[in-house]
Amino acid sequence: MKLLNVVGARPNFMKIAPIMEELRRRREAGATVETLLVHTGQHYDRAMSAAFFDKLGIPYPDIDLGVGSGSHAEQTGRVMIAFEKVLLEERPDLVVVVGDVNSTLACTVTARKLWIPCAHVEAGLRSRDMRMPEEVNRIVTDILCDYLFTTEPEANENLAREGIPRERIFFVGNVMIDTLLAQLPKVDGITRFEGLGMYAALTLHRPSNVDDRETFLRILGALEEIAGRIPIVFPIHPRTRKQVERFGLREKF
Repeated sequence: MKLLNVVGARPNFMKIAPIMEELRRRREAGATVETLLVHTGQHYDRAMSAAFFDKLGIPYPDIDLGVGSGSHAEQTGRVMIAFEKVLLEERPDLVVVVGDVNSTLACTVTARKLWIPCAHVEAGLRSRDMRMPEEVNRIVTDILCDYLFTTEPEANENLAREGIPRERIFFVGNVMIDTLLAQLPKVDGITRFEGLGMYAALTLHRPSNVDDRETFLRILGALEEIAGRIPIVFPIHPRTRKQVERFGLREKF
């Protein structure tokens, strides 16, 4: 059996890591499973991709589509065109997608058009906010996939309410917890934050939060208040860094 696993963006790497590790164990135990890892290149900054492969112990991709940045339509279209060529050449028995990024949607649609079965890890999650690109990606991906692996009972119910047959839904738990447990021993050796005491960790990169200057400023104002009570550790996203420079907000940090 040939499995083709797809990653494209930072959240995917943390989800695919335990899957690739389990597949490795199965092969070592004698399972006849061939695995390929395809990186679409949706996150094109090296710090957003290569570092995650290194730190999470994920094997480097067998195939890198290198699609890079662009609008949602451009990125989705480029992934579909490039991924179709991979599928026609490799002819996998199953395509495994994770999460809800544009690559998840694009690869699912492409595989389905070629009648290749698909599995979605982290299926059934819903925000009920169709303004979010990820919500569109989730819904379409779940409709098209043959196997839906969910993280929580509510996800099962979401899928059932949408008319997905129960036999396609499998409650398996959250692979992010597997990644967390695998990484915990490494945390003990990290000393750079020892002098901070209790601190907050911040991530801030969604377009709706950082692409409009006034919205960004309101968020930064709230963060300033929080920083007065507790230190904030902020590993800045490339998109956010770009907007900080664009809006002249460096002094806020």
